Amino acid sequence: MIHIPALLLGTAIGTGIGMLIAPEKGSDTRAKLKKEGKDVKEQIVSDFKEVKEDVSKAAASGKEKLSDEIEELKVKASQKAEKAIMFLEKQLAILKAKNKTLQQPS
Repeated sequence: MIHIPALLLGTAIGTGIGMLIAPEKGSDTRAKLKKEGKDVKEQIVSDFKEVKEDVSKAAASGKEKLSDEIEELKVKASQKAEKAIMFLEKQLAILKAKNKTLQQPS
């Protein structure tokens, strides 16, 4: 089974390293990295708060409905993780494109 938080962390670290070696001014790269890191963190915190609220609601709704609520939560959590992964993949694609231009002979 894939450990989503570890995957997200690894992708974020890889993106950060890629940005640090990108051919931009260091302060621009650090500012961009800080902003993107903050955006990812805020999105993940928001998504998990929403999932936590849903779990609380599911627990309060009774045992009969709990099983159905849990399945819905699994789907929702998976969708949120996929959204975060897509964002990180998009950032990685941008970095790959920048890197490819550096590999071309002058």
